[in-house]
Amino acid sequence: QVQLVESGGGLVQAGGSLRLSCAASGRAFSNHGMGWFRQAPGKEREFVAAISWIPSTYYADSVKGRFTISRDNAKNTVYLQMNRLKPGDTAVYYCAADRRIYYRGSYDGGSAAFDYWGQGTQVTVSS
Repeated sequence: QVQLVESGGGLVQAGGSLRLSCAASGRAFSNHGMGWFRQAPGKEREFVAAISWIPSTYYADSVKGRFTISRDNAKNTVYLQMNRLKPGDTAVYYCAADRRIYYRGSYDGGSAAFDYWGQGTQVTVSS
């Protein structure tokens, strides 16, 4: 059974940093794409970042230059380093995994590309 467990969320002041982790179990994900999404209250879930198995990285325009996605295949873990946080980054952040292996297409931000989801971790940025 595949499980994705996020951690690292919390309360931080604007301009601060947080690093989110997503630990996967039940399968090795080294050959799968992984992603991060977020959902703020009253808003739809939106794409944040993704990393392919190659690895290539993809970012939403709103976080480009501030967030960095990375992966440690030995630990079956994906990270999201978030710097220069803004109040607008406040949301529940979800980790996701693509069940396809060796996928060579790009991740254009659609959640349909991902099949497995974590429970989410809250990130709150105060002004």
